[in-house]
Amino acid sequence: MNSAPHVPFLDLVTPHQELESELVQVFRATLGTAGFIGGPMVEEFERAFAGFCDTSYCIGTSNGTDALTMALIAAEVKPGDAVITVPNTFIATVEAISHAGGVPKFVDVDERTYNVDVEKLREFVKTKCVVDGGSGRLITYDDRRPVTAIVPVHLYGQMADMDAICDLADKYNMIVVEDACQAHGAEYFSRKTGRWMKAGSIGRAAAFSFYPGKNLGACGEAGAVTTNDSNVAAKVRMLRDHGQAKKYYHDLEGYNGRLDALQAGILSLKLKHVPRWNECRRSHAQKYNELFAGMSAAVGTPYEPSWSKAVYHLYVVRVEDREAVQASLARESIGTGIHYPIPLHLQKAYAGLGYRSGDLPVSEALATQILSLPMFPQMTLLQQARVANNLFKRTGSKVLEAGAMGR
Repeated sequence: MNSAPHVPFLDLVTPHQELESELVQVFRATLGTAGFIGGPMVEEFERAFAGFCDTSYCIGTSNGTDALTMALIAAEVKPGDAVITVPNTFIATVEAISHAGGVPKFVDVDERTYNVDVEKLREFVKTKCVVDGGSGRLITYDDRRPVTAIVPVHLYGQMADMDAICDLADKYNMIVVEDACQAHGAEYFSRKTGRWMKAGSIGRAAAFSFYPGKNLGACGEAGAVTTNDSNVAAKVRMLRDHGQAKKYYHDLEGYNGRLDALQAGILSLKLKHVPRWNECRRSHAQKYNELFAGMSAAVGTPYEPSWSKAVYHLYVVRVEDREAVQASLARESIGTGIHYPIPLHLQKAYAGLGYRSGDLPVSEALATQILSLPMFPQMTLLQQARVANNLFKRTGSKVLEAGAMGR
């Protein structure tokens, strides 16, 4: 039996133990007011998170899937519209498109960043769409649908190339709604504006998830929409609350998608720590990169473009014989994950869209090679060195000792 100390894939216990007394105070404050849904605690978090994202508005929702669904509807995606996104993401991205009435159209991803490949996005527009002479809108060749929106996913905490995406969207009158569910605090240097911009502040709207394992996680389910568009904000507020303009006056048919006050209070508390936690993640990613520097042929480390400040929700490497590597690490009590093993265009749920194996080769190749290594703010260098050493065992190489890394 292996007696080596366990290296968890994710540690959700330690940060909550560190914040326990403050978290208990949030719970007591909620009990003391009995304001369990909406109210001042939700409004306080919405103000704070809008400020964190450099946006004018934040609207709390019940989860990230609802956030993206409502953001798309509020941004005027209509039933039957084609919406472009990527296949190497969690199913919630595409569920939201479908729930909003849209039809997903997949574009393959960049070999290095794993985010949407802008050249392939341009190719999709040129080869699979035609510009309608009357409206100037893109129409798909195959099913004659208007292409009205792009949903770029900032995967693993790494920003997509938003200038190029927005330029293309502007040219063809498309909406951009960011899936920022893994990118709390990530930044993008916009060559157009000459400044760094936060995830969630660039498109017409954006969706965030606060699932417990996120960089900013609730103690349960929660999400939010951010936007600089007052009309989008107003519509999302109604959509999340049964379409109510005020109590019992329903301007449209909506959802039960409100944010609990308790979760909002917890998120407000944790939000103060997110910049420090994100810096820890970035530091851990750099240490991993240093540890793996001598085995670049065996372990493909994340690529971070100069225009991106990633926040490493996940640290994902590429390896051959992935299942064997994962099993080997498991025998050494090292937790790992796979995000994601089957690209969405090949999932049974989307068989009706007509995609086949080979249609999106980069995403399909990645799905067989990617492995998510342990990553959390409280991780130690000793834990990272154990991960790297055990990967090195498979190549006959040697990794630096923890003490040699200065910590």
